[in-house]
Amino acid sequence: MKATPIQEHTSPLNAQQAQQLTALIETLTPMQVTWISGYLSGINASAATGEVAAPAQAAAPAAQSEASEPLTILYGSQTGNAEDIAETLRERAEAAGLNATAHDMLDYKPKDLKKEKNVIVCVSTHGEGDPPDNAEELHAFIYGKKAPKLDGMKFSVLAFGDTSYEHFCQTGKDFDAQLEKLGGKRLTDRVDLDVDFDEAAEAWIEAVIDTYKDELGGGDQPHPTVTAMPSAGGAAAPAAEAYSRKNPYEAEVLENIVLNGRGSDKEVHHIEMDTEESGLVWEPGDSLGIIPENDPSVVEELIAALGLSPEEKVTGIDGEVTLQHALTHQYEITTLTRPLIEKYAVQAQNEALDKLLSEDQREALADYMHGRFIIDVVEDYPIQGITGQDFVRLLRKLPPRLYSIASSHAANPDEIHLTVAAVRYESQGRARHGVASIQLADRSEDVKLPIYIDHNKNFKLPENDEAPIIMVGPGTGVAPFRAFLEEREEREASGDNWLFFGAQHFLTDFYYQTDWLRWRKDGLLTRMDVAFSRDQEEKVYVQDKIRAAGKELFDWIERGATVYVCGDANAMAHDVHEALLELIGEHAGLDAEGAAGYLKNLQKEKRYQRDVY
Repeated sequence: MKATPIQEHTSPLNAQQAQQLTALIETLTPMQVTWISGYLSGINASAATGEVAAPAQAAAPAAQSEASEPLTILYGSQTGNAEDIAETLRERAEAAGLNATAHDMLDYKPKDLKKEKNVIVCVSTHGEGDPPDNAEELHAFIYGKKAPKLDGMKFSVLAFGDTSYEHFCQTGKDFDAQLEKLGGKRLTDRVDLDVDFDEAAEAWIEAVIDTYKDELGGGDQPHPTVTAMPSAGGAAAPAAEAYSRKNPYEAEVLENIVLNGRGSDKEVHHIEMDTEESGLVWEPGDSLGIIPENDPSVVEELIAALGLSPEEKVTGIDGEVTLQHALTHQYEITTLTRPLIEKYAVQAQNEALDKLLSEDQREALADYMHGRFIIDVVEDYPIQGITGQDFVRLLRKLPPRLYSIASSHAANPDEIHLTVAAVRYESQGRARHGVASIQLADRSEDVKLPIYIDHNKNFKLPENDEAPIIMVGPGTGVAPFRAFLEEREEREASGDNWLFFGAQHFLTDFYYQTDWLRWRKDGLLTRMDVAFSRDQEEKVYVQDKIRAAGKELFDWIERGATVYVCGDANAMAHDVHEALLELIGEHAGLDAEGAAGYLKNLQKEKRYQRDVY
């Protein structure tokens, strides 16, 4: 990390000291660098008189103008990215002399919005255009009848999303449009970020701070600049945090075991990676980011479809490389998105493709995209004379894949365990498969995989080890709960633990059965309810088991249990949510609105947490 220069010390540093100081600076947040800079500057200023400035005098950050109006940063984040950027923005705004605060939308009182004069919204989009869990209430409020007039408010919006989804950054677009409709004045244009957002987020932070400094009359202090997005939270990042999405750790795969029995329709792998030399630290609920590479056979097929040479030179992400290298290591070459097709159509000049992109053909385009990859567009709408450079300009950077960590650092400090479903299927007459899942399943033995920790602040064990927990994790959604129980075992936590697990068949798909049975025998796992959907004529799912255990489950909640849900967002998470609303309504004697309020309060108390995808 680079920040405002540290003032020269009165005594010159030797080479070793200079190296040590540089290493220290790399671990600091901008606010901490500002503190040290002021402190050492104070030492220099008093050197001539022999007096040393008191730390308290030097510790003040860039002076905030007394006339500066408050700047409120509101964030809504499912996995933590929007929160991290919001906290970084707050730190940098304060260092620039602005009176900034950051608030989780879940903890923010919607009625206070009418009091705000300067608001920045950092919000992600979840699923098919939905707000993340902690943004639901504020999102509903600004669209409801009680939404206030916001004349006099100045606002800016930073939206997080994924262009592989149709409703890209929809929640950010919602906030941006509705705040303006309610009378707010847009101070900067909304910025929409795709999954590879670091550089764009950094540029936005620089621009928005400059704009609000001019608007609010902030201090004259220049704001620090950084070459990498700093760790949020204010505390100095540990040395291991040097490993990140931009600088991943190269990990060796130690074990690759198929968890399914013979005859299963599923293929789920238990993966163990060596992290002994990494210094990486994680908590139960965190995810592992993997920087994958594309399957060489898929790359070869795509290059052949383009009619190009794999050795053709192109300017890739980090300089000149071969087309083969760029398509293997740098670019997304499978997932088909509307933005990519739109860019491709400009070069294709194909009437049929242009028609498919027309507004009245959105449903037809969605049907075409379903089950197809980029190579299908290349074959269906070929571009004569396209070059490798022309093609890579159409592509987005190969994004990392996130997997819930299935092991506790306290129990396994030198290893990270994952539970990975291998994605294989046929569509449109061609065999298809996932990028990272198949690399892990088939091609991970003799290579080291670039990894980093993706911290999830919204999916964490309770601090109180005596508190009971309820875990709902069908399929690979059970992964973080294996980490939860390992952690509670290591901590000798006395709180009760209840697991709901679901899969297709008991004999072939009971993942980690030995672990659960051991913990059940030892008393760590207080209760386990299982739903094997295809072992009987009528399908049974985890939500059915939740309804069946309604009275006992409600009693656990009433005595302080936290409910965790992990897995598929499209069907399972919704069905589990509805089952919870039903049992709360029945056993608390509440109507539908009251049950929804009860569950929302659990969410605000961090006692209803979801990691769904």
